[in-house]
Amino acid sequence: MLLSDLWTGHWLGDVLATVATLAVALGWLRVMDALAARGLIGHRLSRKIIHIGTGPLYVLCWLLFSNQPAARWLAALVPLLITVQFILVGTGRLKDPAAVAAMTRHGDPREILRGPMFYGIVFVVATLAYWRTSPIGITALMLLCGGDGLADIVGRRLGRRPLPINGGKTWAGSLAMFLGGFLFALVFVLLFERVGMYVSGLSAAQLGGRLAMVALAATLVEALPLEDVDNLTITLAAALAGFLLLPT
Repeated sequence: MLLSDLWTGHWLGDVLATVATLAVALGWLRVMDALAARGLIGHRLSRKIIHIGTGPLYVLCWLLFSNQPAARWLAALVPLLITVQFILVGTGRLKDPAAVAAMTRHGDPREILRGPMFYGIVFVVATLAYWRTSPIGITALMLLCGGDGLADIVGRRLGRRPLPINGGKTWAGSLAMFLGGFLFALVFVLLFERVGMYVSGLSAAQLGGRLAMVALAATLVEALPLEDVDNLTITLAAALAGFLLLPT
């Protein structure tokens, strides 16, 4: 039984789910901000840990919501509020040195108006467009989190051979993008199908094969020299491939 079954049909339950989701997301961000501000982890690593962890935590919280039509809008409110915070910090209207330390490469608040802001936007759009009734949105978000996040970490630590189309990225990073994104997507798509959010009509092997093709498409796009907009391009590529390959 889902936790949302306890309050199916009650708007107050979805409001509480929204508050809980916001608390989880902000709590994760604050922990990473604090670690980066104290120098316990590097700025680049903190950015990628936030990138990898925020999405899965947020998507797991979808299970707190009911099946009411308003639920997806309340859930989307969480990344929307966080994105607004990013904009305020990035434009200097809100001073948050810990967030700047954790989410920028060079300590310039305006950097938040690129990757982090786009990250928040795609979560808002994917939530409203696909919610938990389709594996497409979940797949796209997990490829962005588990794939793109791990690609940078692994590529910088283990990458030795650059890609022929982009010298700034490596074969090791692309392999991490493919495997990490595929595994994140497979686990979450199977989980949401298991709890009855949708029925794919596919065996685990068939689903895995199709998710692998979606992951490959996203990996090819991630390899392109598209600085600061890859949060958008990876998600769009995964959503398009998912539309063609996954049950809707």
